[in-house]
Amino acid sequence: MAPQSATDNYQGVWGNRIGFGSKPAILVIDFMQGYTTEGAPLFAPGVVSAVAESVELIASARQAGIPVIHTNIRYSPGSFADGGMWVKKAPVMKDMVDGNPLAEFCPQVAPIAGEIVLTKQYASAFFGTSLAPMLVTQGIDTLVLIGCSTSGCIRASAVDGVQYGFRTIVVRECVGDRHSAPHEANLFDIDSKYGDVVHKSAAIDYFSQLKA
Repeated sequence: MAPQSATDNYQGVWGNRIGFGSKPAILVIDFMQGYTTEGAPLFAPGVVSAVAESVELIASARQAGIPVIHTNIRYSPGSFADGGMWVKKAPVMKDMVDGNPLAEFCPQVAPIAGEIVLTKQYASAFFGTSLAPMLVTQGIDTLVLIGCSTSGCIRASAVDGVQYGFRTIVVRECVGDRHSAPHEANLFDIDSKYGDVVHKSAAIDYFSQLKA
């Protein structure tokens, strides 16, 4: 018997759709220049394309009056004690300190005046931040995730998003990783178990309907 594909194996067991809700926010996760600068340790070609694809999506959210929330990563240089075990496991993250150009936002998708920036030290945008209560207070029911990396902070935030009770949506073209294998594997897993992976056109159409 030929081995089953992952899609066939999951069919009818995982992969139910949750769809968009009535009040979304878009969460732009860690679009920092360390991921888009060739030669940098964190450089990820998939993030370069994700940044380019995200410009239109972020603009459509702003035009529709949808909250745009950004995250970045910052550590205290020297001891990096606020990075705990994460920095010991991934010392490459030590580039994320004030004053390092690699820790600055990519200019094409940088926050504008009035948009919230949450600083985090770990993978999930929820862990150790005020994200969940902030969303609840605003009545947000749908969290649209874009950013990087797919196998790291996107996946961790998607898992926590559904656990906190949000409809979690990941926009395929607007997330990226350093290699296609973990990128695709994690999109498959997120779409199967934790949220919906959608194309950018579907998210833009949704934003446009809300604007109308």
